[in-house]
Amino acid sequence: MNFAAPHIGFVLASYGAALAVVFGLILWVVLDGRARRADIRALEAAGIRRRSDRRPEIGSAPDARL
Repeated sequence: MNFAAPHIGFVLASYGAALAVVFGLILWVVLDGRARRADIRALEAAGIRRRSDRRPEIGSAPDARL
């Protein structure tokens, strides 16, 4: 990269903006994941369970919604 080029400021600003967006998205995903896990913990503490945690009872008919 030729740092003496007249457009170097634009190039560096573009790289900086792209890095800021990527790091912002990574931060957003990490914080949102933590928030969703906290929501799940709160729901489970309230007695609400995930449908995927259901175990079929012996002798019960299969779920018709599947």
